Amino acid sequence: MITFKNNLSKVMLFLPLVFSAQQVPTLPELIDSALVNDGTLTQQILENKYTKLDDQKLKDVFLPKVDISGKTGYLYASAHLKSPEIGVPPIPGVFPGAVFSEGQLDNNVNVSGISALAKAEASVLLYSGGKVKYLKEANKEKNISENLLMQKSRDEIITEVSKAYDQMALVQESKKVLDEAKKRLDINRKTADKSLGYGLITPYDRKKIELAQANLDSKLVEYEGKKELLITQIYLLTGIERERIALIQPQLQTISYEVLNQNIENRVEIQALDHGIKASDYKIKAEERWWVPKVQAQTSLSYFGLFNSNISTSKDLLPNTGKKLDMNPANTNVFPLFQAGIGFKWDVFDGNEGKHLVEKAKIEKEILENKKRDTSKKLNLNLANNQTNYTIANAQIKLKEKSREIAKQGLEQVEKEFRYGTKTSSALIDAENDLENAELELQTAIFNQRRSAIELMKSTQNLLIQNL
Repeated sequence: MITFKNNLSKVMLFLPLVFSAQQVPTLPELIDSALVNDGTLTQQILENKYTKLDDQKLKDVFLPKVDISGKTGYLYASAHLKSPEIGVPPIPGVFPGAVFSEGQLDNNVNVSGISALAKAEASVLLYSGGKVKYLKEANKEKNISENLLMQKSRDEIITEVSKAYDQMALVQESKKVLDEAKKRLDINRKTADKSLGYGLITPYDRKKIELAQANLDSKLVEYEGKKELLITQIYLLTGIERERIALIQPQLQTISYEVLNQNIENRVEIQALDHGIKASDYKIKAEERWWVPKVQAQTSLSYFGLFNSNISTSKDLLPNTGKKLDMNPANTNVFPLFQAGIGFKWDVFDGNEGKHLVEKAKIEKEILENKKRDTSKKLNLNLANNQTNYTIANAQIKLKEKSREIAKQGLEQVEKEFRYGTKTSSALIDAENDLENAELELQTAIFNQRRSAIELMKSTQNLLIQNL
């Protein structure tokens, strides 16, 4: 039992270390979080939903449409009847006969009552003139173009996050350089104390070493400020907790990348424009179909009713009889009223609206073609520039490594001479500063090399997270 408790205690002590180590965010995790957290990319994804919605609408255009409508209300209608000359033959024992001159039997017939109307109608588009077919293809190309432009945004996010990550590594490497310099100055200050006791240096020389130490302390405070700023930047980019970001301990390492394909045809900007041009071609074809007849099948079922109706005339039905029409017939219903058939619409002349839409689509295509030519020039220049910068950055690393080696040897020599009193503290501090600057410049050169390598990868559309 005692052994179990001891082992359990060891495990419990070990678990927080494992948990803490697991919580350190890696560069891929930072990038994945930034891709989810980025506002620009999210906006592009949302706008792309419009394109997908348009595509769904085009697919549904041939689905049947069913409408049910109805209305009720008060109905009043009046019709004026103008009679021609009428001869009415006699009816023995009933009517002696008469001749009515033109207009003698003029009358107004009034109909009123509560009307009700209900209608169910179904229709389906059979043929759109070929326009929907081409609009579907145009929308498909547009969707591909938008997704390619999203990839460009993703590359920019990867670039921004990797830069902040490398800046974190750069400031931490700077901290290591400053810590090493502080250790050396502490040792040299002790040497200065002894040398001062032996009279090998002056109090002024010792004060200069103290000043150098104070200067290092100031740089360490500046380092903490830069680190906090980078933590805030990464937090805003990714949304990951600041406490986890503070655990990051990246290392600066050069990126080796060889351009195997010296062209920009794989760039998403070019591909997106190519698909945009294809979409314009389909849109032109769609607009050119404005004159083709559209065919639709339609059927309807209707009901009409008239309730509490009244039919009356304003004058006597026959002159001098004193008899006007005034009747209240029973409710009138008309059902079913069924209709089915096929109809077409042919825009023979639409006021040149279709022609203008075709011209507009052609201009949009010309704009995209011109934009592609301009983009190709800029991307080719960008590729050449990034290739040059990458070559220079690699050369700079070799130069800075040589400078650091020389500065390191120089400081070792000055430290020896300072111990024997043949070099002043000024020479020692100058040599210390030279090494400090050489080491910082080397780390900065590695940082710049990584930046140039990433830009070169982007130039040929080959920015992969695993290469970082």
